Amino acid sequence: MQKTVLGIETTCDETAAAVVSIDEDGVAQIRANEVLSQIAEHAAYGGVVPEIAARAHVEVLDRLIARALDRAGTGFRDLDGIAVAAGPGLIGGVLVGLVTAKTLALVTRKPLLAVNHLEAHALTARLTDGIAFPYLLLLVSGGHTQLVAVRGVGDYVRLGSTVDDAIGEAFDKVAKLLGLGYPGGPEVERAAEAGDPERFALPRPMLGRREADFSLSGLKTAVRIEAERIAPLAERDVADLCASFQAAVVDVVVDRARVALRAFSDVAGRPTALVAAGGVAANGAVRRALASLAGEAGLSFVAPPLPLCGDNGAMIAWAGLERLRLGLVDDLTAPARPRWPLAAAPARAAVPAG
Repeated sequence: MQKTVLGIETTCDETAAAVVSIDEDGVAQIRANEVLSQIAEHAAYGGVVPEIAARAHVEVLDRLIARALDRAGTGFRDLDGIAVAAGPGLIGGVLVGLVTAKTLALVTRKPLLAVNHLEAHALTARLTDGIAFPYLLLLVSGGHTQLVAVRGVGDYVRLGSTVDDAIGEAFDKVAKLLGLGYPGGPEVERAAEAGDPERFALPRPMLGRREADFSLSGLKTAVRIEAERIAPLAERDVADLCASFQAAVVDVVVDRARVALRAFSDVAGRPTALVAAGGVAANGAVRRALASLAGEAGLSFVAPPLPLCGDNGAMIAWAGLERLRLGLVDDLTAPARPRWPLAAAPARAAVPAG
């Protein structure tokens, strides 16, 4: 029997609503995936302003949900659940989505599925590629950089994380330092295409360490020191700095993932795949390097299509479906969580699915 879930995402600077279905054979279909970015509203500040983000969600969420349902050719009566990102994220934005979802669940008498935003990223590869558990995940979303053994829905073992800046934060800060646009990741990648990655001898923090942790603060500082040393910067200088920075990040990512692959067997056996998810997973250099590493290890490499790397409602709807199929639903007391570690994603039903 087909099941269909509405997914709502408002944790940061994208307002999103989507409808995803799964049939009796386990085949998933994204029937609608509406995303409205707030980049224009935040660009002048070089980063996300929480109050502006929350107000923007309030202004557009209702009509975005209506548009998603219309494009999916479905109505509330046809839904089997309402899924919403209940955290982690900017608390004002999280509340907008959660209160909306609770209201809809109450009025329509549909199950509420309070989804961990990080879990939604972690499970996206199952939506797009149908991969089986367990798999190794590089999660590089917003302020998060983690290597995780994904053993099942709600069953995660963190093998490594960043001790300071996340990779996405480092890209944004380097972009701001070099006078590039916001968001910084795509701008740095674009500039790096014309640059020389060997011009600047930047550090590779944590390279060779036995633990699968990351550190990006020193690398970011090294870029600043080089930029100040040769200022004022010409266009070629910016391109070379971006290329050198990106090459350093790629080397670190591959080294850390290799360490995590060695540690994986102790907690989950042999992985079915190496998966990258989150905004930085859209970076072409990172994807190519991880695909090469996976090939060396005899594994497939899976990364979502670019539109599903960033925040979106389809991943929330899918995570809701995964949880709904296991009877993991929530009641109307589900809290908004500004912090919600992936390892703490609840694996027990709050209310039996009915």
